[in-house]
Amino acid sequence: MMPRYSIFSLLRNALSYHEDWPEAWRSPEPKPSYEVVIVGGGGHGLATAYYLAKEHGITDVAVIERGWLGGGNTGRNTTIVRSNYLWDESAALYEFALKIWEGLSQELNYNVMFSQRGVLNLAHNQHDLRELSRRINANRLNDVDSEFLTPAQVKRMVPLIDLRAGGRYPVLGATLQRRGGTGRHDALAWGYARGADARGVDIIQECAVDGFRIQNGRVAGVETAKGFIGADKVAIAVAGHSSVMASLAGFRLPVTSVPLQALVSEPVKPAIDTVIMSNAVHAYISQSDRGEFVIGAGADKYVGYGQRGSLPVSEETLTAVCELFPCLRRMRMMRQWGGIVDICPDASPIIGKTPVDGLYINCGWGTGGFKSTPGSGWVYAHTIAKDEPHELNAPFSLDRFRTGYLINEQGAAAVAH
Repeated sequence: MMPRYSIFSLLRNALSYHEDWPEAWRSPEPKPSYEVVIVGGGGHGLATAYYLAKEHGITDVAVIERGWLGGGNTGRNTTIVRSNYLWDESAALYEFALKIWEGLSQELNYNVMFSQRGVLNLAHNQHDLRELSRRINANRLNDVDSEFLTPAQVKRMVPLIDLRAGGRYPVLGATLQRRGGTGRHDALAWGYARGADARGVDIIQECAVDGFRIQNGRVAGVETAKGFIGADKVAIAVAGHSSVMASLAGFRLPVTSVPLQALVSEPVKPAIDTVIMSNAVHAYISQSDRGEFVIGAGADKYVGYGQRGSLPVSEETLTAVCELFPCLRRMRMMRQWGGIVDICPDASPIIGKTPVDGLYINCGWGTGGFKSTPGSGWVYAHTIAKDEPHELNAPFSLDRFRTGYLINEQGAAAVAH
């Protein structure tokens, strides 16, 4: 039976519409200038602010967000966390992020709901099997946990799956990263926001950035809806709108922005306790704590900034999902949406300096942005504070598109883009 004080507390807060609850972070008006201004109040921007304060003692920082915290891609993804990428550079960065994830709730004193339920990548043909074998070997060489499952082992782990998949997508095996799983997207943003605010960072919402003030080749601050804000350094972390910000600063980025779609079903009892991904099917599925099946779909074939889903992509994805899971055919889909992903030619991110002195960029994550958030924020903060990249993000500089040292992770996303 619930204690009486708990019942009275619930009633009191319900009747007050939570008006007496303390704010998780302050909502200050911007100061005339800061040491660092971060454009973008999603997971990456907030994590960067947190690590600037925690690791480098730089607290004169403002995070400027045009909407609300986590209202962009951070709140519009499918929450998968893993590090089983192919190339050494990618594996090192994502594994670093995963290790932070494993202790993040304790570090932030905020439950980010990280669940290491495992991530399966399915093989449907001989080519898939060869690619998965290659990936397992590459992962193990980089100390990233990865193992192969036979079809029978996949069936034991995911009883609902049809190994024949209607004859179209037979399951011939899978890789499994047991340390992978899911996290809570908004909790990640809120945890970093609260941690950054506690260290003196100003978080300024509902404040669009309209341009950059550049003097003698160096950034001097940002033009915003609340006026000019000066800064010694400016860091961009706006995901799908990175090329827009870059154009305002006078340079171009090799990125393409498209809506990446997802949808969720009505809630049901627990039925799938892991994450299942399929590159050939271009879909992935997991079940949330509320019982909804979270389904990741493909990206639109055109450049766009609409945060919404579209029926053709959803129908194609659900057709494939229903081949793998026939028991889901009568499920109702409740919501669909799109997140704006910016994709580089090699499907790897850009983290580092720009042609403008004092201006930094973090973009191009494609479909890997959420899982990388802790590691991305950590190395981005290092780059800003030291004015030079950390060894983990040094390979991901903008300059690689001039030198040709690309990091081709086109096969890592398990979605169509």
